Amino acid sequence: MTRATLAFTPTSRFTVGGMRIGELGRRAGLTTRALRHYEDLGLLTARRRANGYREYDESDLAMVAEIRSLVGLGFTLEETRPFVECLRSGHPTGSSCPDSRAVHRKKIAEVDAWIARLHDVRDELTSAQPRCAFTVTTEETP
Repeated sequence: MTRATLAFTPTSRFTVGGMRIGELGRRAGLTTRALRHYEDLGLLTARRRANGYREYDESDLAMVAEIRSLVGLGFTLEETRPFVECLRSGHPTGSSCPDSRAVHRKKIAEVDAWIARLHDVRDELTSAQPRCAFTVTTEETP
């Protein structure tokens, strides 16, 4: 008779019975309030234990990481929805679906518009610089 063994490496992650909202928050670097807000928006779905506690798993942690990453890039929470739905439907990344790619393209266009506007402002400031006459005095006048 052969005996099967399991080998866990330092990077192995497993949870027995799922994780509660506090653990998810600690691991994701978010407050429980933020996680509840994600849940209220429908971006995160908790399963409920028999005692009513929320329960999450590793896929929820990945979902929260995706949301945080996108928000860090300037996406609104609502703009993260297509990416979350793409992950929920089993795709390997949140940007694998047409809807999420469309939101991504739209965000790039917004950033390009911001950059163009900033260039215009910079050009205006540099062209106005010689015309600005600032008088700097070292003495106070009574």
